[in-house]
Amino acid sequence: MTEKFIKNEQFNFIKNQIALIKDSRKKNVAPTVLAAVIDLANAKILDLFPHATLEQQELLDLSKLKTDAEYDQYTQYLSASVAPFPKITEQQLKKMFPKIKKLKLPDLSKVDHDQLTYLSWNDLSSNKKLIVYELDGKITGIECKFTPTSKDNLCSFCNRFGQVAYISTITKAKKSKNPDYYKAIGNYICTDSSECNKKITNVDYLTAFLKESLGM
Repeated sequence: MTEKFIKNEQFNFIKNQIALIKDSRKKNVAPTVLAAVIDLANAKILDLFPHATLEQQELLDLSKLKTDAEYDQYTQYLSASVAPFPKITEQQLKKMFPKIKKLKLPDLSKVDHDQLTYLSWNDLSSNKKLIVYELDGKITGIECKFTPTSKDNLCSFCNRFGQVAYISTITKAKKSKNPDYYKAIGNYICTDSSECNKKITNVDYLTAFLKESLGM
């Protein structure tokens, strides 16, 4: 049985490194330069897996691949080691957002859990965006005010340029001397979360945003 030890964002990162190598090959760079590109890609990938076993390290090694077809076959083969997003039920989602009386839920049967770093959907009727993520081993979620924009911008989660919306949420942080204190934080993120999940390669900002929102 294939061990699923790669997260979606890590898989996206590996695919990006492969794309850089393939691009270098197309440009017919000097062999020493190409070797340096491959070595750097391997080093960056292994940095994502500090506790990788020898077998996993061997699986992640790109140095033996020579052609675009081999890279494409490798990517397909590696996808079997990607861990899916944890299964979640509609009832769990309802409990996660108890204050929303008419919570609009996504069709979970159509969600590709194998290409998911975070689950998110837009509720246009209430101008809300809901975000669900496994934070420190626990599935948690936040609701945000959702404001569409007419201009493309950089997404704070996937760090790619595209169609974004402005989201804002009130954090759970409180000040004992001021019971009326509240803090709102906002970001531009991809309007289409499924596209964002295909591009995200790092969850540092996502986790920081969620922790600040939850007052952790």
